[in-house]
Amino acid sequence: MDTTPNRNNDVFKITGNWDEQSKGLKEKFSQLTDSDLKFETGKEKELLERVATKLNKKPEEVMNIINKGQSENKRSDKEQSEKD
Repeated sequence: MDTTPNRNNDVFKITGNWDEQSKGLKEKFSQLTDSDLKFETGKEKELLERVATKLNKKPEEVMNIINKGQSENKRSDKEQSEKD
């Protein structure tokens, strides 16, 4: 996950399989829709704002939730590859 804090803006990048990550978010937060989680490269800020509004959270909180999900996915992928 590439998050580099910047005084004016937080730089936020989606890494890994967004389809899988968005499914996990919808499982945790049933009020989220496919439309809320639509990701377009270069429009990460808009994604954060949509999800933050829907969840009634700050964009920074949403960023932490997504970062945590990406870390869990990486761990899960590594564990699976070790089993194979």
